[in-house]
Amino acid sequence: MKHILNNIGGKKMKRLISTILMLIFSAGFLFGAPRVKIITSYVTPEMLATNSSFTNDSTVANGLNVIAKGTYVYVRASNFGDTSAIGTATWSFISKPAGSNAVLMDVTGLDYWSKFNADSTGTYDVMVSITTSTGTKDTTIKIYSARYVGTGGFDGVSAQFPNCMSCHGSTPQFIEVFDKWKNSDHATNFKKNITTGSPFFGTSCFKCHTTGYDQDIYAVNNGFDDKARDLGWVWSNFAPPKPSNWDSLKNNYTPLVAFAGVGCESCHGPGSEHVFGGGDTNKIAKSLNEGVCGKCHDSPPEAPYFAQWENSLHSEIVWTGSFAQNNNGSNNLDNCIRCHDGTGYVNFTKSTGTNTNGFQQVNQVNITCAVCHDPHGAENEHQLRTSPVNSDTLANGFRYTTVGDGRLCMDCHKARRNAVTYSQTQVTSGNWGPHHSGQADIYEAQNVNLFGGAPYQTTAHKDFLQNSCVTCHMPKTDTALVNQNKVGGHTMSLHNEETDFDYLAACQSCHFGKTRFEQFIAPYDYDGDGTIEPWIQEVEGCERNLRIAMPPVGVDSVAWQLIRADSNNVALRQAYFNYLIVEEGSEKGMHNPKFSVDVLIRSKNVLTGIVPVAGTEIPGTFELGQNYPNPFNPTTKINFSLPEYSNIIIKIFDISGREIKTLLSENMSAGTYTVDWNSTDNSGGKASSGVYFYRVYASGENGKYVETKKMILLK
Repeated sequence: MKHILNNIGGKKMKRLISTILMLIFSAGFLFGAPRVKIITSYVTPEMLATNSSFTNDSTVANGLNVIAKGTYVYVRASNFGDTSAIGTATWSFISKPAGSNAVLMDVTGLDYWSKFNADSTGTYDVMVSITTSTGTKDTTIKIYSARYVGTGGFDGVSAQFPNCMSCHGSTPQFIEVFDKWKNSDHATNFKKNITTGSPFFGTSCFKCHTTGYDQDIYAVNNGFDDKARDLGWVWSNFAPPKPSNWDSLKNNYTPLVAFAGVGCESCHGPGSEHVFGGGDTNKIAKSLNEGVCGKCHDSPPEAPYFAQWENSLHSEIVWTGSFAQNNNGSNNLDNCIRCHDGTGYVNFTKSTGTNTNGFQQVNQVNITCAVCHDPHGAENEHQLRTSPVNSDTLANGFRYTTVGDGRLCMDCHKARRNAVTYSQTQVTSGNWGPHHSGQADIYEAQNVNLFGGAPYQTTAHKDFLQNSCVTCHMPKTDTALVNQNKVGGHTMSLHNEETDFDYLAACQSCHFGKTRFEQFIAPYDYDGDGTIEPWIQEVEGCERNLRIAMPPVGVDSVAWQLIRADSNNVALRQAYFNYLIVEEGSEKGMHNPKFSVDVLIRSKNVLTGIVPVAGTEIPGTFELGQNYPNPFNPTTKINFSLPEYSNIIIKIFDISGREIKTLLSENMSAGTYTVDWNSTDNSGGKASSGVYFYRVYASGENGKYVETKKMILLK
C-alpha cells in the first residue's frame, strides 16, 4: 500500500482522500447515525392515576427544565438522527448542587425514562448515553431546581422583591403581558372561588388554582402552601367560600396575594434561581409544552380538556424535511412552519413570522393548548389568541368576516394556493395543488376554478353558524363512557372509529333526530349511479366520476405524471385542482355538500366535452336552443339550459325516427351548456345529408322536461 501511495502525485492524492472522505460521509448518510435528545417529560394527574409505571413516589410534572425543589423531574432519551431503535440508555449526573442526595432511577415500564427528586436548589447536569444498531451517542441537559418567589402587583398589592413584577414591572414588554394576565381566569379564579365559588371548593383545588401548592408530595419550596403556613392563613378558618374571604386574605395576609392564583411561575417554573442568578434567562422556562397545561387540565371528568386533545389530530405532529424551506420569516401561506409548528403559529399571531433556515425536527413544537390559547390573554373568550389584522383572507383574496371563534381554525385549515393563478402553473409533483386542508375554502364556497359564468351552488351553513368550525366540531363531549373525550370538545372529531359512532350534537338544533352522517340524504342522484344516496356517498361518487375522466382516462385513479405530460391542457389542471381541494377539504362533502358536488360535476363535464357557456347566470327554466350553424357540415353545436341539478340525455334521430346516437347522458348542475355533434362519428358510420332531429330529456329535482328540434345536414 505504501508503495502504491508513493507513486501517486500530490493532486491525485488529494482527490483520492477527498473521494474516500465522500464515501465515508455517504455511508454515514445512507446508513444513518444516532443523535440523541433529552426530553423533560410531563406526568399529568391522569397518568399518575392510570399508569402503573408511576409509583407512590412519583409526582405530577409539567415537563419544564425549571422545577420546584422537592419535586420529581422525568427525563427520557429520543434518537432523532436516524430510524434505528435505542438499545440501551445509561443515565448519570455530571454534577448536582452541593448537599444533594438525588439519585437517577429508571421508570419501570417506560423505556429510556429516568427520574430523580430535586432535593436541593441549584443546577443538575444530567447526561445520557445511548446505543443503537448504528452507533453510540451521548448528550447532556441542565435541570434547574428553585423556590417560588410569587408574581406580585396583583389586585393593587405592590410587588415586593423578589416577586416577578418587582423587576419586570418597569419593562414595557412585561407590563403588556401582565396587564393581560391580571384580568384572565388564571389570575382571578382563586379570588372568585374563595368568595363566590362552590361550597365544595377547598384545599384539594388549591394545587391548580394557586402557585406552587404541593401536588402529590410534601415539599418546602415557598409555594402557596408554605407561604400560607408561614403567615398563619388556614383555609378551614374561612371555609366555605364567602364574599369577605378575599379582602381578609388581602388585608391581613398581604404577601400571600402574590401566590394566590395561577401566576407566572405556574407556567414558567419557580423563579428563585433566575432572580438570584442575575436574571439568567436559562433559569426560567418558556415553553409551549402540553404538559404545562396538562398538569392541571388532565383530571377527568372535572378537567377533561387534555384527554380530549390527546385524542385529536392536533396531538399527532407532522414533520417533513421540506419545512426547512429557507423561508425568510414571512407570515404568508407559503411558510409551512406557520401551521406545522406551535412556535411558528404563535409567532404568526404576533406578526413576527418564523425563519425556517436550517429548521430541524428536533426544534419542532406540537400544536398544543398554548398554541391556540394565550395563557396570559383575556381579550378574547376562552383566552383564544388573536389573529393578525387582514389574516382573515383565503389564498384567492376572499375575506371571511363572520366566522366567530372559527377564525383560529381557518388560519391554518385553508388552501395555500390561489386556484386561478396556480392552475396556470405546470404540475411538477404529487404535491401540486391546494396543499391539503382546504376546509375554510369549501365552507365559504371559494377558491376553486369556475367553469361557466354561474356561481357554484352552496349550502347555508356559513350564513348562520355563529362560530363556524367551532360550532360543529366542539360541542360538549359525549358523556357515554365508550365515546367520552373521543368526540366533541377539544378532540375536534365527530366520529369515533373504535365504536363507529357519529357525534351530531351540534346538528340537532336544525337537523332534529339525525344520529348518523348517513342519514343526511341528498335530494338527487348526483353521481348518476341510479340511486339517491346519503350526501357522503353522492360526493364520493362524483369524485370517482371525475377521477375516471382524468388521466389515465377510464380508470378509477389519477396519475399526476400524465397530467404533467399534457402540459398545454389548462382545463385539465383546473379540474385536477378542483378535485384535490374537494377531496382534501370537504370531509366527503359535509362542510358544503352542494358546493362540493357542483364543483366535481362541472369539472368532470368540462373534461368530457360539455362546455359551460360563459357569462350566463343560473337560468330560470329548462330550455333547448336551436343548433348552430344550421344547416351544417359536418359538425354543429347544441345549447341547453338547466335551472337545477338534472339528469340530461340528448339523442339524435334520423327522418324515419331511428335513433342514431346518444349524444349525451350525464348528471349536470344548473347552468347553460353547449355540446358538439360530429355527424361523421356515429354508431352506424357517417350520416348522410338530410333532416335530423335532436331531443332532450331532462329530469331535475323539481320537474321533468322533454323537447325536440330539427336540424339539417347539408353536404
